[in-house]
Formats: sequence, structure tokens, C-alpha cells
Amino acid sequence: MKKFAHFNASTIEEAVELLKRYGGRANLIAGGTDLLGKMKDRILPNYPEALINLKTIPGLDFIKEEKGLLKIGALTRLEDIATSETVKEQYTALAKATHRTASPHLREMGTIGGNLCQDIRCWYYRNADNRFPCLRKGGGRCYAHAGDTRYHSIFGGSVEEGCIAVHPSDNAPALMALKARVRTSKRTIEMEDFFQVGVIKTTVLDDDEIVAEIQIPTPPTGSKSSFYKFALRKSIDFPIVNCAAHINTSEGQVRDALICLNAVYVKPYRAKKAEEVLIGGEINETTAAEAGLAAVIEAAPLKDNKYMVEIAKVLVKRAILDCR
Repeated sequence: MKKFAHFNASTIEEAVELLKRYGGRANLIAGGTDLLGKMKDRILPNYPEALINLKTIPGLDFIKEEKGLLKIGALTRLEDIATSETVKEQYTALAKATHRTASPHLREMGTIGGNLCQDIRCWYYRNADNRFPCLRKGGGRCYAHAGDTRYHSIFGGSVEEGCIAVHPSDNAPALMALKARVRTSKRTIEMEDFFQVGVIKTTVLDDDEIVAEIQIPTPPTGSKSSFYKFALRKSIDFPIVNCAAHINTSEGQVRDALICLNAVYVKPYRAKKAEEVLIGGEINETTAAEAGLAAVIEAAPLKDNKYMVEIAKVLVKRAILDCR
């Protein structure tokens, strides 16, 4: 690893000032489960000149209910969220998602803020020593289009013939389904508006902006949520496909539904056509299957990943049936 400066920030304000000082040449670090691997393998064209440690900032590790919101600090460990009784009882999709993230050791280190802000996992992008200077690194092409697309987008790229690397988070679809918001050092952002495709960028955060808190509205009476993940191994692996559903029913009829897939597109993918199938009807095997089909009706799989369409369809069905 190359040399870099290291700062232990004591406040969010101090961390923001350090980011401004380095002008995009510094990285934030909390659990470090994503960043350190990138640095060791030197996958990016530019190495950070400084790391700013956020774990030395007090008061960013919490789970609390306040004024109709569940508030989760950005430094809250994934394992603490997965085992929280409040989260398991009322925000089931999030509890299941955090429990299925990575391995037990990584869940003890990784934070919810870091998980949402993690970088893409495309094997061309992640190849050591920046062997493939692709679009997401400011290069001129996406190498996956002519290469191995087993785990790439089934809903197209970010732009025509653009990046087809998928978003890898397990927690993003659960939080989107639960209508969460992200409070940063500058503003509050709806989870659905939080993600962005850019050069070495997966969120809308500015270079000097820091995630402080996740806010989730208290689910209405009669609503349920669930999460499913398909991966080659039950622990460690990133998702091949995952799905979260949050459905509100009254007198046996669906009043509101939000279904989100991930690892199938360059950003978390809201399956609005599946939601439309459910509204006003009952949840049963037939409607759940119809919603699963609707969720992938616009899929355009690549030469190596047609199998992902069937997986997505099944996970949508299962997540919906869990919400009966």
C-alpha cells in the first residue's frame, strides 16, 4: 500500500472540513470492509492521499424510535441492526437484509452507512492494478459488454452501451421498500433518490458530504415486510439477486405496496409494475406470481445472465407471499 495521511475526526464538522481540504483526494473510512480491499489491490487510477476515520466521532452508533421514526446512526454495525428486537418486529425486511449481508465477522465491522455507500463489485472494475480502466473509472469503455456478464444488469445500463455493473447492497432494497430517508451533513434525501451512477460514484453525495443517519417511518398498522436473497453461498457472498417487499393491507386488500430488487440493475430497481398488479387485490399464489412476472416484464438480459430473470421473478413472489 502507498503512504497516506490518516485523521481521526472528532465531529462530523471536522470530517467535512478535512474532505474540503483534500478536494476529492481523501476517503472516509468506518468499518473499512470495502475501502481497504480496494486500496490493497490498487483497483482505482488514483490512490487516496488521506483517510478520514469516522469511528472516532461519538454519537453516530444508535437505534432509537423518535417522533414516528426509527433512527439508525450511520456508524451502527450491521449485526446490531440484525439482532435488534425493534427492527426484527416492525422492520422485518431490514432485519433480514442485514442478517444476510456478508459473513458474521464482516457484519461485526461493517456499518449501515458504509453498506449504502459501497462501490460496485464488477470483476472488471475490481481487477487489481487498474487493469481495466473502464467507464466507471473515467475510461472509454465498459469491458463487460464484450466479456463475462454472468452477474451484470438485466435491465440495461446507465447510458446507451454504458456501465452494466449492478449495485451490490443487500440493505438498500430493504430501506427503499420501507420508504427510508438518509440524513447527511447537508440535507435529507429520500432513499429512492440516493443512488447515482458516475465515475467512482454510487450515490448523490457531494465530495464534502457525509451520511449521519437513516430515518424510517413507523410502518402503518396492517403492513408487513420481507426480504429474500439468492447467492451461491448463504454467507460471505454478494447477492446474485435480492428483493424486498413492504405491503400494507386492509380488510384483505392491498392498499399500498413497494417492491425493490437489487443486484439486477446499476441502481436498486423499484418494481413498479409488480406493485400495480397487487394494488386493490388480495395476496395469494396467483397474484404473487403475476406480480413476479410483471417485475421482470421489461428485463433485457445479456448473453450470460438470462437465469437472473427467473430468480428475480421467484424472489418477488416469495417476498410478497411473506407479507400476507
